[in-house]
Amino acid sequence: MNKENLFTKTGIPSEKAKTNYFTGKIAAKDISAKIKPSTEKIYHVTFKGGSRTKLHFHNAGQTLIVTKGKGSLVMYKKIGAGIKNFKIKKVENVTLNKGDCVYIPAKKLHTHGSINKKEDFAHVAINSFPKKNTEPKTVWFESDFKSKVTETLS
Repeated sequence: MNKENLFTKTGIPSEKAKTNYFTGKIAAKDISAKIKPSTEKIYHVTFKGGSRTKLHFHNAGQTLIVTKGKGSLVMYKKIGAGIKNFKIKKVENVTLNKGDCVYIPAKKLHTHGSINKKEDFAHVAINSFPKKNTEPKTVWFESDFKSKVTETLS
């Protein structure tokens, strides 16, 4: 049995995290690297100074468990058939508070992160494997967060 504590200072330093997937500074800790689950990847992510994820989706479901602060999950709908450049429409904005848990179905466009520049927001992200022994994948996009996607980042 392996264990890890969410709140210890080990993890991926902010400058080593894939910062092009976020709008500002973050700190991320790969919990799954230590506890080695076989059906999901688990991360503890702290969003600093109003930082958010860029628009993305996962090839399997994702569960978020809020551990600190106040944030939001914004869901989007893809409009049109483009793969790299397409229109988007905001369809739901959910406020997230410490203790909240939310499930995001596979292949649903979304963004999440802090809504307060003066307070950090943190959550555990559990990314399910789409099938046995197949690691989850995330597809990231550059967008204006309002109406269009301009580039695929991954």
